[in-house]
Amino acid sequence: MSFFLTYSAENEEYLLKPAGYGLVIVLLLAVLAGLHLLGMSAGKSKQLKTRQLVYCGGAMALAMVASFIKFATLPFGGSITMFSMLFICLIGYVYGLKTGIMTGVAYGILQFITGPYIYAPLQVLLDYPLAFGALGLSGLFCNKKHGLITGYIAGVLGRYVCHVISGYIFFASYAPEGMNSFLYTMGYNATYILPELIVTVIILYFPPVLRAIGQMKRQAVNG
Repeated sequence: MSFFLTYSAENEEYLLKPAGYGLVIVLLLAVLAGLHLLGMSAGKSKQLKTRQLVYCGGAMALAMVASFIKFATLPFGGSITMFSMLFICLIGYVYGLKTGIMTGVAYGILQFITGPYIYAPLQVLLDYPLAFGALGLSGLFCNKKHGLITGYIAGVLGRYVCHVISGYIFFASYAPEGMNSFLYTMGYNATYILPELIVTVIILYFPPVLRAIGQMKRQAVNG
């Protein structure tokens, strides 16, 4: 473990060493390769498989850019961003559950590379690949009426649950004295998850936005 990490007593967290960054990049490449193999196993044409990879990569890039545009940042992690979660949820809505989750996991690894916070291995798993992978739950509703909005809510709530579990297990000590630690972590994570969810859902109800996304989905699937 010490080959990949070093402990910072000042910040009470682990920091990645160069070998650690190398390992994370290898994991990211493995997930991207999994996306490629997923397209092959689904029997998709080469053209559609390539288009899917392009859309997945583009969604991750847009989500990363949007994640840097922050309207508010909380002291112990978490921020209200410019619709960054929507781009990952869109992949699940367009290509289904498996592709959505794998794209979310890849995006979570990217988030970890750009801003790693390591308290424990399970905490990293919950706060990065599992939390962002949960955004792909939008794929459960890819063929449903109003599936985009329902799927987006499902994906965001999935991410929220992962952060709440992580907060309760590892960061309960930050709760104010006398306050229930579970309620504290629920409230803390809701303060940045809920506002972005509400604003995004409102925008998704605009007819021009729905039409544009519907056209994008047709192009992504049919060319």
